[in-house]
Amino acid sequence: MMRGAADQPVVEDGGDKEKKKKNRRSSRRSNRNSSVSVSGSASTSISEIHGEATQILKNGNKKSFVSYSSSRQHVLDLHPSNDQESTRASDVAFSSMPTMHINEQDLVEAGSMHHLLPADLGGKTVSMSCPTPSARDCWEYINGDGYAQSPIFLPHLSTEAVNEALEKGYALKALFRVNAHNRLEAYCKIDGVQTDVLISGTAAQNRAVEGDVVLIKVDPLSQWTKMKGLPNNSALAEDSNLLSEASEKHGDIHKGKNKVDLGYDHVNSNCTMLPEKEFHYEDGSSPGETSHPESLEPACYNYINGHHLAASDSTYIGSSSRQCDVLDAVERLSATISLNPLKRPTGRVLAIIESSPRRDCIVGYLNVNQWLNYRDGYKEEMTKKGGLISKHECIQLTPTDPKFPKMIVLVKDLPDCIKKRLEGGDATFEMELVAAEILYWGEESPFPQAHVSRVFGRGGEVGPHINAILYENAVCCSEFSSESLSCLPSVPWRVPPEEFNNRKDLRNLCIFTIDPSTATDLDDALSIERLSDGIFRVGVHVADVSYFVLPDTALDIEAQLRSNSVYMFQGKIPMLPFLLSENLGSLNPGVDRLAFSIFWDLNTSGNVVDRWIGRTVIRSCCKLSYETAQDIIDGKIDAESFNTSGNGFPQLYGDFEWADIIRSIISLHEVSKTLKEKRFSDGALRLETSKPVLLRDEDGNPYDSMLLERKDSNFLVEEFMLLANRTAAEVICRAFPESALLRRHPAPNIRKLKEFEAFCQKHGLELDTSSSGQFHQSLERFREKLKDDSVLFNILMNYAARPMQLASYFCSGDFKDNADRSHYGLGVPLYTHFTSPLRRYPDIVVHRTLAAALEAEEFLWNHKRKFLKEKQRNEMKGRFLTGIYYEKDALESMEGREALSVAALKHGVPCTDVLADVAAHCNNRKLACRNVKDASDKLYIWVLLRKKEVHSSSCFYIILILCLVLLSEARVLGLGPRFMSIYIHKLAIERRIYYDEVEGLKVEWLEATSALVLNLCTYKRSCRRGGFTNYRPLEDVALLIRPCDLKEEQSMSGGSANECIAANGSDSDLTRPYLDPISNCGIDPGVFPMTVNLLSTIPVALSAVGGDDGPLDVGVRLYMSTYLR
Repeated sequence: MMRGAADQPVVEDGGDKEKKKKNRRSSRRSNRNSSVSVSGSASTSISEIHGEATQILKNGNKKSFVSYSSSRQHVLDLHPSNDQESTRASDVAFSSMPTMHINEQDLVEAGSMHHLLPADLGGKTVSMSCPTPSARDCWEYINGDGYAQSPIFLPHLSTEAVNEALEKGYALKALFRVNAHNRLEAYCKIDGVQTDVLISGTAAQNRAVEGDVVLIKVDPLSQWTKMKGLPNNSALAEDSNLLSEASEKHGDIHKGKNKVDLGYDHVNSNCTMLPEKEFHYEDGSSPGETSHPESLEPACYNYINGHHLAASDSTYIGSSSRQCDVLDAVERLSATISLNPLKRPTGRVLAIIESSPRRDCIVGYLNVNQWLNYRDGYKEEMTKKGGLISKHECIQLTPTDPKFPKMIVLVKDLPDCIKKRLEGGDATFEMELVAAEILYWGEESPFPQAHVSRVFGRGGEVGPHINAILYENAVCCSEFSSESLSCLPSVPWRVPPEEFNNRKDLRNLCIFTIDPSTATDLDDALSIERLSDGIFRVGVHVADVSYFVLPDTALDIEAQLRSNSVYMFQGKIPMLPFLLSENLGSLNPGVDRLAFSIFWDLNTSGNVVDRWIGRTVIRSCCKLSYETAQDIIDGKIDAESFNTSGNGFPQLYGDFEWADIIRSIISLHEVSKTLKEKRFSDGALRLETSKPVLLRDEDGNPYDSMLLERKDSNFLVEEFMLLANRTAAEVICRAFPESALLRRHPAPNIRKLKEFEAFCQKHGLELDTSSSGQFHQSLERFREKLKDDSVLFNILMNYAARPMQLASYFCSGDFKDNADRSHYGLGVPLYTHFTSPLRRYPDIVVHRTLAAALEAEEFLWNHKRKFLKEKQRNEMKGRFLTGIYYEKDALESMEGREALSVAALKHGVPCTDVLADVAAHCNNRKLACRNVKDASDKLYIWVLLRKKEVHSSSCFYIILILCLVLLSEARVLGLGPRFMSIYIHKLAIERRIYYDEVEGLKVEWLEATSALVLNLCTYKRSCRRGGFTNYRPLEDVALLIRPCDLKEEQSMSGGSANECIAANGSDSDLTRPYLDPISNCGIDPGVFPMTVNLLSTIPVALSAVGGDDGPLDVGVRLYMSTYLR
């Protein structure tokens, strides 16, 4: 929906004469500095955006101008100019590695890898930091002068003008994404353009928020900024060096077997978990959930090139000739970018085409104390009004997500329960987590107006945060409706007799599952048989969920709306009822279950010489854990020595012996190694490193973290799941070339890939990115070269994953070009999801499509065999659709088309338009599922650091402490005179430490060597440069301990240097954080003076930040020892 801003109402606010005078003086001063032209009409004509001569921010002949003083601009965050090369106060050199955000919940694209490792600095950098309005400034604006008399923003184009701009290619449609570390930087991805368009400054962003689909106008080349991070580019921005070029989100949520998504989708995920009794697995599953993470699907936060849009959401609209106009515009822009590789395209927002769903569910805190202080200042006036709330009174809302702007809320419109507490002066409500929706954002207001719709509870408690995470991601967590449950058969349930007639009976085959030991929903199972001539027949058997979830039933509709099971640290929200996902549909051992089975006959080279696909009845003989399978692979368990009397060993069902299981595992392992080697030689890419997991106690609470690497048993299952998904994609695409649900992975972002190439070349690392296969070979050489420095290798692998784009579902009819359908990471032309129907709705759609293909194939074979002689019937297998050989003529015949049409109608195969919408919805839900997982992991990391009760070994009694710290080593990724960016390997997160303007700390930046020296100083400074705010205390930057305390603690406890009481700037023992001896073993403090270089290893102290007083975060300080404090 188009949001017209011009006719939106505005909140009235009063103001006193003195402030009006101040505004007039500010306006006069700013008239000499800058101006922003604003069209006087809400329905700006298309001629106003066509051509450089009519550039809105440059042409001085527009109807009206609005000027802002420097002080007002500070308050409003207005940056009308896109020139980022101007000199600023913080123009200093900054040396860093490429930007990386391993575990941020919200990672967005911004600049790039600027100054990678210590190297020559050709010039100074430009600080891209933006001043944020102080609380006082914002509050005075809200309840002081009210809105500006003149518009701040340009009016949005009318719907007609938007359509005309899109049709003629004057402007382009894109998704609006905001830099979480610098909200004045936003980025728009245009389909077909290799570089994002920078939208810099509030004025250019024109009231767009994260997730909006916007119409943008790209600026002329003369206004483009310099590209950061490429060779010969010395104008590098310090503040944007690491964090404004944040990586796109990595980490798709995968619980099940689809290994394809791990290397990309989990590259930068938050401290993922292992679902064991003491672990929570990294792929996103919770206790008892199947966990077969995919390894090669990227999850970069990109909705245009990654997220498949429905046909109605196509970037280009209109007739084919009009689409050609748009394609010409895209091609011209791409050509201009290619000819100017050192320039970054910039632009501005002209209209909001489709509002972000996040506008309706923004979580944050109300700044209650500001409002109470304001009322106290006007106490006499309030008393005259009887203490009632004025209709104009506003209160500020600060979102927990930094990508969203601060908002104003009319107090009179707050829910009654909130107003009563505010009228009673209850300042504790500031600690309550609330949800709000943006009502409108007028042209005259720097802040959107919002309405509070929900109160979650105290921000320092876990429960309210979990509810808020689910709410802002629109996750359905209600019970399944009675209508949905009525679609399932009653229990106990047995396979109906007619199914044995329609399916192949495999109950006598040695079939087993391999899952985490606590898994409860078992999607898939494996089998293997040795044939003659070195041929192995491998079977993958997937739960036939489509038998229970019939098209267009209440259960189907609810499953489609949920689309994915959602996994969090301590549980899951299932896509299907537990009766189906953990009982009727789960491939539990010892019971008959319905399945889809694929068999391959594989030779010693890993080539498929024959295959069979069909619906089956199976009976799993054993539920193996990954650990047990790994012990078999490692030779710790063999047929002679295996003892089933030990605890933890699985029960065996049927007539099979453990020798059968062990022999099958060994054979599957050997075949999987061949398949893996063949896959990488064919061009697949591996981006996988060790991942952090949180350790859990008996109550399920986190108590520490560790790094975990996947083992051969994980890779064994992965290879066969990949092969099954590829096979299913090939078959459904043969049968229904216009309506197959597939999964694509576009080629990497060219600009980011070139930046990574430049980084490697600069530092003696040979990188070939000409293809995914060559990319993989280069990274494997890095792995060997850096085998003694696993931390640096993990950093490099994460950086290598940054150029990767998002893998997404799509309808085959929307992409005619085979290149657009391919999967870059896997190096295959077709791919889909088939192996996890208990937790993913797309797999159910694929099952229905496959069932229709099988039925059509059977009909055609029965029709064809009537005309064959008996000998020919015996020679022909009739698998001209699902076999390795494809008889296209048979499918394209009149009988073939009719058979496919009838089968598609029977099994509910969606048409192209419907399937495109299903794909778009599933992409959206998959992203929300990943966001929930990341936010949940971040929450429990915060919980881990926030523990309050610990044992003090020096005092021998339990004390309550103000802060429990976790000590860790960190690698310095970026370095400058104001801050350093560090990578904390223990939690796989990146953070900044700001050390400028700190009381008692002397900072010496050695620009020639890109080195930093930190030392203590004795002189005191009362306020910062250019302001009246006091310098920050040293304790904000460093956790200081006294060497004598350290030695005393060591002698008393006999432990390491870390089992000590650390001074926290106070002589009171109760204010000294206890350093947990389990988590902090082996970390010794640094000493002053400390010299820091890029890639230096430094000790840091981590602590929980926020909760009742703001958004949750992990605070980082230097861990130092000194006698001087």
